[in-house]
Amino acid sequence: MTFRRKSADKPRRDVAAEITGLIIEKLEAGVLPWSRPWGLTGAGGRPLRHCGTAYTGINNLFLWAIGDARGYSARTWMTYRQAEELGGQVRRGETGSLSVYYSSFSKTETDRATGEEANRNIRFLRSYTVFNVEQIDGLPAYYYPVAAPPEPRVESVHRAAIDTFFDALPATVRHGGDQAFFSPIGDYIQMPHRTMFRSDDHYASTLGHEYVHYSGAASRLDREFGKKFGDQAYAFEELVASIGQCLICADLGLPGELHDNHASYIDHWLRILKGDSSAIIKAASKAEQAFAWLKEAAAVAAHQARPEALEA
Repeated sequence: MTFRRKSADKPRRDVAAEITGLIIEKLEAGVLPWSRPWGLTGAGGRPLRHCGTAYTGINNLFLWAIGDARGYSARTWMTYRQAEELGGQVRRGETGSLSVYYSSFSKTETDRATGEEANRNIRFLRSYTVFNVEQIDGLPAYYYPVAAPPEPRVESVHRAAIDTFFDALPATVRHGGDQAFFSPIGDYIQMPHRTMFRSDDHYASTLGHEYVHYSGAASRLDREFGKKFGDQAYAFEELVASIGQCLICADLGLPGELHDNHASYIDHWLRILKGDSSAIIKAASKAEQAFAWLKEAAAVAAHQARPEALEA
């Protein structure tokens, strides 16, 4: 008797392609999904898990994009079971969203020439379904955003946070001219004078972008920079810097503004994403890595600058 596997004819879900498809859809509509949502979510910042910890990597970008597309103002997402455990109930007819993670398994392979066996670790992408709290009834009240009219932004409110973060970072920042860039050869960041920007928020957003580039130098995170505008490595690095810039903005409580010439990269980003469905996942991971490196570098420098550290 021959038994057939029930799942043999069931197509495998291409999670990376689904995520990339949404990002492409938003880019083609002229929306940078890692930038715009802070104007729509009153609380600002990253998407949160049910326990209050922030999502990272591609989950961060994807849930921003979903929240933007569906108009959610809440930041928190959870599984159906987590909602039930908190006394909530997902409303009938609501559609969940993907949250992804990498899993792995070990496979033993035999070398045909030598007969030797070796273990190979294989990573693969898995997913589960989450719902925004605005799709769920009956949760504790603190999960739901409180509607409030937007307050006028006062730039000076953020000046201390901006200075605390960037002043502790180790790069050489030069001011002058009308361009912002990181020089891999000179290993410095060039910025227009602060007074040339519309606000301190815009200055900090642009500086954050260049600091992400700075983090990728060979002596630091060793990302591959492109050689000229338009080549694939150049566009990918700009995608990483754009995402990383917005992670910095979210951390400092700033709006997700991008400086003007970034619109010219969208066509290059679309070509990359359409050619490789895993590219946005890689870019999000690299941006998260850069952001973590900058946070750590700022924390170390701030600790070393304390009087008690100097006396020790």
